[in-house]
Amino acid sequence: MRKYIIRRLLLMPITLIGITFVVFCLTRMVPGGPVDRLLQEQAIGALAGEKSSGPGGATVGEADIERLEELFNLQEPVWLSYLQWLGIRRREVEISKAEFDDNDSAVVTITSLSGHSAVIEVFREGNALNYLAEPWFEKEGWRMRVESPLQRAQRWARRQGVTDSAVIAARAKTPACSRWRVVAYRKAFDGLLQGSLGSSYKYNEPVGRMMLSRLPVSLYFGILGVIVSYCISIPLGVYKALSHNSLFDSVTSLFIFVGYAVPGFALGAVLLVFLGARLEWFPLYGLTSPDFSSMSWSEQLKDLASHTCLPLCCYVVSAFAMTTMMMKNNLMGHISADYVRTAVAKGVPFRKAVWRHAFRNSVIPLASSLGTTLCAVVAGSLLIERVFDIPGFGMLSFQALMDKDYSLIMGTLLLSSVMIVVGNLLSDILVAVIDPRIRFDS
Repeated sequence: MRKYIIRRLLLMPITLIGITFVVFCLTRMVPGGPVDRLLQEQAIGALAGEKSSGPGGATVGEADIERLEELFNLQEPVWLSYLQWLGIRRREVEISKAEFDDNDSAVVTITSLSGHSAVIEVFREGNALNYLAEPWFEKEGWRMRVESPLQRAQRWARRQGVTDSAVIAARAKTPACSRWRVVAYRKAFDGLLQGSLGSSYKYNEPVGRMMLSRLPVSLYFGILGVIVSYCISIPLGVYKALSHNSLFDSVTSLFIFVGYAVPGFALGAVLLVFLGARLEWFPLYGLTSPDFSSMSWSEQLKDLASHTCLPLCCYVVSAFAMTTMMMKNNLMGHISADYVRTAVAKGVPFRKAVWRHAFRNSVIPLASSLGTTLCAVVAGSLLIERVFDIPGFGMLSFQALMDKDYSLIMGTLLLSSVMIVVGNLLSDILVAVIDPRIRFDS
């Protein structure tokens, strides 16, 4: 078992690299990224301005688009950008730009790691740069490079997919690209290996902080849902198997199949309308009330329970039905097995043979599904969180996809992938513990 666990742990990084690289490439290839969304918002704003009495809103300049490209390394090849996201290759973490005037001089403002700002005057002589900087400029890894009008036009052409050299040359003569430019930059390792997942384009917050703020909500409902579901469905499945074809088995099966057929978000909408809006037994949205912090601990517990009840029912309804029927069917199959009949024939009481032998073998399929269960606990349920307006991890993942927020997409995907891989490993270990016949080392 020890060798097997070590092998699986060594394979985990390779698996995660494969998953994240595929999704990283897909996010770069699918149209509608942050730059496209920025241009669309500009077009919508301009259209709204034409319909209004006044002029349109603020326009998106070339500098804004370049900042987005540099934030997500869109100007780099995909493989290099991925290595920078991993933290294996250095990337430009800070950039400051300035255009040269007619005297070939420019003024660049940069900020040191200690927070000290400095203004550096730069002179250009062809492709060479002359400037006088403070000692910390070189020590912190700051460098300078020069960009010609043609290079600026070529960057625009890569973004627009233009390959005609005449069009690129004409673009280099436009006011947007006609001047030479100096770029001050500092490179550093800033990726996953350094504990950085980047910042969200939409919310302008660190991705790690956003996930940590949403994760407890999904963990609360997920763990509570798994505990409630397993604590009820396993004993219920055992009792249904022992009382097969009885009135209790028929009535509970009817409710179980109805619960399995009704989606959780649809049940949530019904419960919200009847029990929340009409009868006013439960709150309509959120996890806590607005004045939760001013309540006493008993009132807080009551308020949390009232907000939890309806979403929790929606969380467990489908898993409860599936687990119950799986437990019943597995146990019925093992009850009719030869080893149980042999044990009973040798004088072992029937219920003792069921609990000591058949029950242990029946929970093996439930243990093997721990990987997907653990992922569901972390990811939460998007539609249920949407219905009850709960700011959980599922809603965060959905918003990241809708906004094409590359950093947030990669962060949520990484966490979900880690939980799936860890959950599958725990499933194998738990199955080996329950079933002594399984030996991974052999």
